[in-house]
Amino acid sequence: MSFQKLSQFIKSTAYRITFLRNLLKKLFTINRSKALQNKNTFNILKMLLLFLCSSVLHAQDPPQSNTVVIPIKVDSTAIFAKDSISSDLDRTTTVVDSVKLDSVLPKEEFLKDIVEYYGDDYVFMNRKENKVYMFNKAFIIYQDYKIDAGMIILDYNKNEVYAKGIDSAGIYSQRPVFVQGANKVEPDSIRFNFNTKKALVFNSRTFQNDMNVLSEMTKKENDSVYYLRNVKFTTSLNVDDPEYYFYTRKAKFVPQKKVVTGLTNMYIADVPLPLGLPFAFFPLTENRASGFVIPTIGENNNRGFFLQNGGYYFAVNDYMDLTVLGDYYTNGSYGLRLDSDYSLRYKFRGNLSFRYESLINSERGFPDFTESSLYNIRWNHSQDQKVNPSSRFSASVNLGSSRFLRQSINQTNNASQLVNTLSSSISFSKSFETEPQIQFSVAATHTQNTQTEVINMSLPNFNGSVSRIFPFAPKIGAKKGAFQNINLQYDVSAENRIQTTDSLFFKKEMFDGAQIGARHNIPISTNFKVMKYLSFSLGVNYQETWVGNTISRSYDEMANNGAGRVIQDTISGFDRYHTYGFSTGVGTTIYGTFNFGEDKKIQAIRHLVRPSVSYNLSPGFEQYYEDYTIPSADPEVNAQVIEYSRFENTIYGAPGKLYSSSMGFALSNTVEAKVRDKDTTATEAKKISLLNNLNFSSAYSFSADSLKWSNLQFNGSIPVVKKLDLNFTGSLDPYALDSNNQRINDFNIDNGGSLFRLVNANLSFNYSFSSKDFEGKGEDEEEEDEFDSDTFRNGGRPDDLFGEGQDIADLRSSNKQKKKETKERDWYQYDIPWDLRLAYTITYANQQRQSEISSQSLMMSSNVELSPRWKVGISSGYDFKNKGVTLTQLRFERDLESWVMRFSWTPIGARNTSWNFFIGIRGSILSDIKYDQRREADRRL
Repeated sequence: MSFQKLSQFIKSTAYRITFLRNLLKKLFTINRSKALQNKNTFNILKMLLLFLCSSVLHAQDPPQSNTVVIPIKVDSTAIFAKDSISSDLDRTTTVVDSVKLDSVLPKEEFLKDIVEYYGDDYVFMNRKENKVYMFNKAFIIYQDYKIDAGMIILDYNKNEVYAKGIDSAGIYSQRPVFVQGANKVEPDSIRFNFNTKKALVFNSRTFQNDMNVLSEMTKKENDSVYYLRNVKFTTSLNVDDPEYYFYTRKAKFVPQKKVVTGLTNMYIADVPLPLGLPFAFFPLTENRASGFVIPTIGENNNRGFFLQNGGYYFAVNDYMDLTVLGDYYTNGSYGLRLDSDYSLRYKFRGNLSFRYESLINSERGFPDFTESSLYNIRWNHSQDQKVNPSSRFSASVNLGSSRFLRQSINQTNNASQLVNTLSSSISFSKSFETEPQIQFSVAATHTQNTQTEVINMSLPNFNGSVSRIFPFAPKIGAKKGAFQNINLQYDVSAENRIQTTDSLFFKKEMFDGAQIGARHNIPISTNFKVMKYLSFSLGVNYQETWVGNTISRSYDEMANNGAGRVIQDTISGFDRYHTYGFSTGVGTTIYGTFNFGEDKKIQAIRHLVRPSVSYNLSPGFEQYYEDYTIPSADPEVNAQVIEYSRFENTIYGAPGKLYSSSMGFALSNTVEAKVRDKDTTATEAKKISLLNNLNFSSAYSFSADSLKWSNLQFNGSIPVVKKLDLNFTGSLDPYALDSNNQRINDFNIDNGGSLFRLVNANLSFNYSFSSKDFEGKGEDEEEEDEFDSDTFRNGGRPDDLFGEGQDIADLRSSNKQKKKETKERDWYQYDIPWDLRLAYTITYANQQRQSEISSQSLMMSSNVELSPRWKVGISSGYDFKNKGVTLTQLRFERDLESWVMRFSWTPIGARNTSWNFFIGIRGSILSDIKYDQRREADRRL
């Protein structure tokens, strides 16, 4: 063979050699794995192999005619299964002639890897055009590229693949799906080049980080850059007919990062808005990224124009972020907000927030001008229990200005404005698994009354304990008798207590009245059975108290210009006192059952009674008391001797001076019934509760000179219907009152009254039900929790009895906003979901014969879905004592698919009348596209 013919032969048969080699690999793989059981198919492949071998060995020029059609179905998973034989076939032997024939090396194959392809109806190979046609549910896989389509054409001449759908009876189906790694595009058709890795995509659709991108034509430049023409961007779930979109003629698209566009217009219902943007930037990062937060622009009647909630978001790292937001008003008021969330998986999580507002009302020089500063600090930290079961650190902090929740202009939480107490706690606890077990905890606590502005802090406090020890218990077997059950334990508590006011908080003066002390407690007790059914207990308790300072009082006759006065001095230094006492008790359990027969609707009633009697003895500790004398100016009047204890006004107070001996009585009742189950397939009767824990308690003092009996306390709960219990408490006084309404040592029944006199009582109930309760929901089905922990974070309530709490920074979702369903919803529904929550309380007072209802109110909240996209709600109440409607909030919410519109109005409230309107796009990627207006709550006194 001449040099010219050899060169022509190589060029004309390059395709056949490549295809032959790949087919040999597949053929041997099929033969060895026995994945292809159809002998006819296997024989066809053999004939094809012989045909190709013959054409390679004898062909001088590429064939000008004849095509091969293989209308067969082949299991692609079996054909493309890899085997060890493949590696052997990959080894080709090259015979090199000693004479150099040509300096031009053969062209490198354009396919770097195996191409897997499949057609459900047929795979058509056109030898003349060097093309492979795949039809119906076809796919082709090359490296990390995969194309699924109704029809795929593989062109070896251009090294391209063309994919499109199938048009049948005017219905275009099996659209191409192009996947490269994590990127997915669904166009009408696509052209892809294996060499350049470039592609032309027509009418493509892709989803990137909650954003749908639709483009008439897309050019794939490389793996990271796409150029788009006539593009629509939307977060709508209805991609074919979105309710809104952004339209641009040219755009640059970087997957998972960003979209940069030219002139952009916003369309709503296919109607363009008159204003356009010269350019636009859409971030598409899946991970958190730092960036600016666009502020809200508005106007306030008292403070002028404002920029609110604008700032910067810092994505510090994978475990922590920081949001810095600020407000500015043209009258000089401003605000600052810092919010940080942190989390370390399987370790801990928490959030920290700081708010500061400098508020100016009116203008300087005007008589109504005021200036005030508000702040609030919140910190929540929780530790994963699996990290270290023996130690735990937690924090729940809510402290700041007492007026913050009522006067802050950057919140709309009605419930938070009614909060009267702020509390905080930071604690660390540790236990040692020794015998006996030792535990300790260190904590700092804080309580703040927002009405009186009094702050009480325990900074810090320490608690330690040693678990119960049974020194006489047998090493093997159970403990028996009073002696073996003797046990003792030890616990200690130490505290540094500070009481201050809001004005002195965080100043050095707050530590001037600090008190420090510690208390040790050692109880020793035992218990045993008497006559099998009576449980006796005996115990003694020793307590020792340490303090850091005491007081001393004396009378100075020369003080106060000779009028005299009592002088009290604080003595710094360690001092201590100890107390002890004795207690015993006996109790039992009595069961009473009344059987009516299994054929009755009420088969049985069981009454459970737990009576108990206790005795307590405590001696008087007069040794810790002293006295001072106040002389009398009248010689006929004796001087006044005043007793006091030097431990008065200390952290734990003074020990008791008087001897105490008393006996206590308690009685607990529970009534249950066994009724026939309405379910005829049930094999056992149903148990229901008729009375939950009806408790009575009282005491008799042996050491008191008069009024030996204490009031009879009672409380209980009566189940009415499912999820509705009537809770009641009260107090009964056995003694009568004199003409001045003071208790006297005469029983009320001896004074012409009843056996007991009702002193006070309270009745309350909470009941919530919804339309789901009437849909026959199974008992095992768990109800959806409608409470939101963010409500507590904002200082509100877990329910919506005082309205839903919303942060001005994000009015996009309410506390009960559920995740939007992706399926299409009907515009009309026969069932109207609703829910209703009621809370009622009434208090009766009769301490001094006033016999009045001191308070009575009914609170309610309800939400109704009038349609799948309309929801209305109301929170209100009525005060029967003051005869007026309580704080009322009306809520309206409209689901606009990709948008949400919400309006809340508080028409009734002492200082909380306000309204809020918001409309914006759901989701976070376009959260800055919104419109909100609100009326600030009244600040009337």
